[in-house]
Amino acid sequence: MSQVLIAPSILSADFARLGEEVRAIDKAGADWIHVDVMDGHFVPNITIGAGVVNALRPHTDKVMDVHLMIAPCDAYLKDFADAGADIITVHAEAGPHLDRSLQAIRQLGVKAGVSLNPSTPETVLEYVMDRVDLILVMSVNPGFGGQSFISSQLKKIERIRSMIGDRDIHLEVDGGVNADNAAQVIAAGADVLVSGSGVFADGNPDHYQKNIQALRG
Repeated sequence: MSQVLIAPSILSADFARLGEEVRAIDKAGADWIHVDVMDGHFVPNITIGAGVVNALRPHTDKVMDVHLMIAPCDAYLKDFADAGADIITVHAEAGPHLDRSLQAIRQLGVKAGVSLNPSTPETVLEYVMDRVDLILVMSVNPGFGGQSFISSQLKKIERIRSMIGDRDIHLEVDGGVNADNAAQVIAAGADVLVSGSGVFADGNPDHYQKNIQALRG
């Protein structure tokens, strides 16, 4: 497996100074910038839209990893691609035509990801494995930051790692990932760790590098 990548979630950043926060985590050694987009419909919270992704794009050259927790999602894919997303991840549960959504993302010249809620079995991936560049396992129920890791997801991560085999697909985990459980998550097969509160914890940019290194173990 390739080196583990750290993707701090800006959901836990200071929204009053998002550009500064993105520059700080970039400098601190983040590999990707994880952007959680919530619509208050698919998940019980509202965060940001494509305009914010567009505004943040000049602040970093790192991969912009955009996680759409919205339904329907297809109508907004082009907006996020145009805004500068490098990866667009949609939820398997967010619409009836997952294969079509993944094709549409790739046709926009962007890498395609699919995310699974904790109660969604990995079998939904079976017929789209050749459409995806990334699989995102939610290890909390999406909608809020700062939740505790759901340990049942470790088995799911292991099973998905087996399904991936030798395909060039990243396996990302998001939700309650911190320095205490990162080693378990990596051992199960993840190669991208999303962490919000684990990186932005006390809001002090001087600590971001130490927090990112702690996740790498």
